[in-house]
Amino acid sequence: MSEALFSQLLATTTGLLLVTAVLQVWRQSLGASIRVLAVQGAALAGLVAVLGINHGDVEVLIVAVLVLGMKAVAIPWTLSRTAAATGAVREEAPLVNPTAGLLAATALTVLAYVASLPIVAVLHGPAAQAVPVGLALVLIGFLVLLTRRSALSQLIGFVILDNGIATTAFLTSGGVPFVVELGVTLDVLLVVLILRVLTSRLQSAHGGIDLDELTELRD
Repeated sequence: MSEALFSQLLATTTGLLLVTAVLQVWRQSLGASIRVLAVQGAALAGLVAVLGINHGDVEVLIVAVLVLGMKAVAIPWTLSRTAAATGAVREEAPLVNPTAGLLAATALTVLAYVASLPIVAVLHGPAAQAVPVGLALVLIGFLVLLTRRSALSQLIGFVILDNGIATTAFLTSGGVPFVVELGVTLDVLLVVLILRVLTSRLQSAHGGIDLDELTELRD
């Protein structure tokens, strides 16, 4: 793969990762958020595939297939089932409105680029230039976790955070060993499945999945 084509594909996949993260701050429909999360998972798989093709590493290409299956199919499907089981449709009352959320996401993205300057200065090549995107996803994932009340929305924020960590790892290392990525991805899927059960129990016990309502519970 030529350097120009590699740079273009890298910019496309990382740009899609960042756009889908920012959209999560703006969207309040849980169904739309889950679909955007699936697109983000596919973009992450595309990024891994581009790195694997550029390095001629078959193992990294296998990891790309694993990421596609888990991040773009299995986890979004699990979240969709959770939304259907609990009857959750949208994030009713986020702690910040969409406009403030977009401004916060913009500020966090700038912070990620500034914080990544030492890494970019040490590493060289198109992949190093894209490292700030991974850090931006981590920060935006934390933003979603902190500003959403719904347990399902916070699950989405957790997955965005994990996608950001994975993006940073792939860009700085050129690829994560298959066994390592398999273990991490299965751990994330296990966490999502456990939280799915807890969310369903919360819905059946209290008639909703707004975590703020738990603060009103008394013995």
